[in-house]
Amino acid sequence: MTDERVRLGRRGEELAALHLTRLGYSVVGRNYRCPHGELDLIARHGEAWVFVEVRTRRGERFGTPEESITPRKQAHLIAAAQHYLQAHALVDVVWRIDAVAVALAPGGLLQRIDVIENAVSG
Repeated sequence: MTDERVRLGRRGEELAALHLTRLGYSVVGRNYRCPHGELDLIARHGEAWVFVEVRTRRGERFGTPEESITPRKQAHLIAAAQHYLQAHALVDVVWRIDAVAVALAPGGLLQRIDVIENAVSG
């Protein structure tokens, strides 16, 4: 992955974390890595554990951020969330996978940020 893509992804994650906090989420973890992939953000929202996939795009040349969550990516997110729950002995808890779509203008200014609850169903 290029340095520019890494910076773009980090910027999107930071914007997403700030936005979620404003909406009442408590971010409790970032960039959880396991054999199934990575969870960008882990949060609590009310009683629910929320695993958040952040998708950031500059322009729509390659589609919108939310369109980039492929079925394969969804399967990895479900497996990674289940791994996190098991590794942290979180049994019989309410959980979901949300997505945050971050769209930036070609110059880098924030155009929109949308939270999609239950973006991936497990």
